[in-house]
Amino acid sequence: MSEKVKTIKAFAEVGFNRLDRATKDLTEEQLDWKSCSEANTIRWVLTHINNELYTFIPKILKVDKEYTPEGWPSDYVGNESYSLEKIMKDYAEGKEKVLKKLGKVTEETLAKEMDWFYGKVPVENYLMLAVSEILHHEGQIAAILGVEKRMKGT
Repeated sequence: MSEKVKTIKAFAEVGFNRLDRATKDLTEEQLDWKSCSEANTIRWVLTHINNELYTFIPKILKVDKEYTPEGWPSDYVGNESYSLEKIMKDYAEGKEKVLKKLGKVTEETLAKEMDWFYGKVPVENYLMLAVSEILHHEGQIAAILGVEKRMKGT
């Protein structure tokens, strides 16, 4: 594994570790709590993260923006029928798959160009964006939980 790939994987692991800590004591009731009607819920954020683990990152690693894994539901993000247990199981499995796939990324794959929403740039750029999403969304969850705690006076 190249130093560049090791760095990307280490960055992903930092994000996953933070997300694991943020969601460690999460309850079913907290999944849909909102500070205001326009706010995202933790359910939405977690299902969005899972969707990225199962669809966005694989698209990048396959250098195929049209790729969709077989069997992944199109209505996954925000789906209110999913329990906390299911969402967290999907997350754990997605995390494991992503870390395994990152361990197999080559310099050649990182250097390939992918023409997508940033234009034609190396796969490395899209992969770093995808990995940074883990930290970005962990921060959203931490903020939602913090606001909830303060608004409830606990």
